[in-house]
Amino acid sequence: MKRILSCMQPTNRLQLGNYLGALKNWVAFQDEPGAECLYGVVDLHAITMPYDSAALAQATRETAAAYIAGGIDPSKSAIFVQSAISAHSELMWLFSTIAQLGKLERMTQFKDKAGKNSERAGLGLFAYPVLMAADILVYKATHVPVGDDQKQHLELAREIAGTFNHKYKEEFFPLPEPVITGAATRVMSLRDGTKKMSKSDESDYSRINLTDNADAIAQKFRKAKTDTLPVPASKEEMKGRPEAENLLTIYAALAEQPMEAVLTQFGGAQFSVLKQGLVDISVEKLAPITKRMAELMKDPGEIDRILKRGNEKANSLAEATIKETRALMGFWS
Repeated sequence: MKRILSCMQPTNRLQLGNYLGALKNWVAFQDEPGAECLYGVVDLHAITMPYDSAALAQATRETAAAYIAGGIDPSKSAIFVQSAISAHSELMWLFSTIAQLGKLERMTQFKDKAGKNSERAGLGLFAYPVLMAADILVYKATHVPVGDDQKQHLELAREIAGTFNHKYKEEFFPLPEPVITGAATRVMSLRDGTKKMSKSDESDYSRINLTDNADAIAQKFRKAKTDTLPVPASKEEMKGRPEAENLLTIYAALAEQPMEAVLTQFGGAQFSVLKQGLVDISVEKLAPITKRMAELMKDPGEIDRILKRGNEKANSLAEATIKETRALMGFWS
């Protein structure tokens, strides 16, 4: 059986990059024959950086609402909250005894997030990839949809699983496979085509939030950075033009068209034409999600009931894994 697991942090609001690079693809996975899907809101990861404790629970609900509004069906897929499943933290500690410091020091995301103040960074941020490995392996997930920036962490999870299996002489944990799908695996900022679109970017004009209305979407795309040349008409013409490539990639992903068709449609035109096309298709695709999210957020009790059911399913799987892990490691029980 294929067990698929993927997660997002409840930090700020989900944006277009989260939808195209992850959520849109998650929806398709839940209809694969023989596939079992678990989708987590990883709030333990969210506290590795400065955060608002008063807003965390509501942000968790909003992220879950975005999953459901985006097409995740709670009757098909378990939607769970990481902190509600204690096995994540326990397995992370057990894995920390075999995870190698040298490999953690080479993790690029730690360097990016810690910046010049790495010596002041918390242990949680440094050990983030070990907790991610626990998130995956506590469910014995076989496939993990990830973005390009998470492949390094998934490779570490595979190494930890392999090390554990070798040390305790049993093929206990599967080596999870990365799944990278979709036309927009890496959506870039609307203000800088060399930077990933991020929900934590200081400029709200750098991203399209899933909660943005039609007017906000139109304004952001019209202000999106471009260059002085016409829209590229070929992949060759896109080279060295990151903002142009990003806008074309977003359109291709939303329209579910190959890049060649989009280049034929807009190549040689002024960017205002492409931007209007982006406004139209974004509003068409995102408006139903925004509306459904607003409806869900008016009934937090229903979201909590959905999360409780998902937590129960996730916890039953995770506790079974932890019980077996303890036994393999020789703990008294």
